[in-house]
Amino acid sequence: MASMQERGYHHGNLRTALLEEAERSVVENGAAALSLRELSRGLGVSHTAPRRHFPDRAALLDALAQRGFDTLALRLTEAISAAGPSFENRLRAIAHTYVSYTQGRMPLVELMYASKHGAETLAAPGAARAAYAVPYAVIEEAHRTGELADGLGAQEAARLVFAAVHGLAVLLSTGMIPSAEASKTVDTSIDGLLGGLGSHPVRRG
Repeated sequence: MASMQERGYHHGNLRTALLEEAERSVVENGAAALSLRELSRGLGVSHTAPRRHFPDRAALLDALAQRGFDTLALRLTEAISAAGPSFENRLRAIAHTYVSYTQGRMPLVELMYASKHGAETLAAPGAARAAYAVPYAVIEEAHRTGELADGLGAQEAARLVFAAVHGLAVLLSTGMIPSAEASKTVDTSIDGLLGGLGSHPVRRG
């Protein structure tokens, strides 16, 4: 007979609980160590209970990657909205939000990008495209309105921005850049990107 906790999870909470525990496990131990049986034990449910939501470990990892991209897209959208109409402010918001999201959860980010290249039947690739589309729309608009130099297309500009921002995130996560210098380093990098993209950063005192 199912435990009271298991019956409670069965009616709507188990999927969320599994994803939350899976994220914690991946961040702490890496995706390779993730075990459905261990997750079940930690949540106090039978080892077969997760299969109601995830038929196997791969399905759970794909859902976890999708959840990561969905969360990133939401945070980027909120940050861009709060930044106002200025392209520079929006670009800085994108960079700071991305770097902030990745810090402390780089194993999850690595899973997200590994899952991005999965089969089209999986959810993560579509979620990845949707997340990427959020900052891309900002850059495309700036290109269309002439805020970016004509010599660089929107796609090329977006790739340049992503390479710089993701690179910073990796350097911060590995300690190559001290965490105390994160905000200053992001702003300095955006200054350089704005110049290279044909825009002009505001000088700060």
